[in-house]
Amino acid sequence: MDSGRLKHLEMIQQVITRMANNSFLIKGWSLTLLAALLALALRDKIYQMLWISIIPVTMFWILDSYFLRQERLFRKLYDKYRIQDQETRTDFSMDTSELNSVISSWLCTIFSTTLLIFHGTVFFIVIALSAYFHCRPV
Repeated sequence: MDSGRLKHLEMIQQVITRMANNSFLIKGWSLTLLAALLALALRDKIYQMLWISIIPVTMFWILDSYFLRQERLFRKLYDKYRIQDQETRTDFSMDTSELNSVISSWLCTIFSTTLLIFHGTVFFIVIALSAYFHCRPV
């Protein structure tokens, strides 16, 4: 494998790593912000604040799905250049637009198994706590 192709694959791998790291950080920030909002709501007995916490939970879910889809696109791009024949010179392209039809849509990515397990559980907990504190007697 020539050094140009190897360098190009390394560049794509760095983007994949960055996307995976962003996804990890988003999950951490999602839990941290949710814990802070829940602590404030329960400490000050402002239970309506629990309903407001649905907004950041949903936004982190959407943002995480964006990064997961980007990571999948770059993995396909990596595969494309990895299996390319040795005689073809690399153009160092990072354009993933031609792979959009190969990867599931952004909306499907939101409801992928991995994101649904994590963010769906967090979303369910927020809804359950909000409903519990809204309906309980004072």
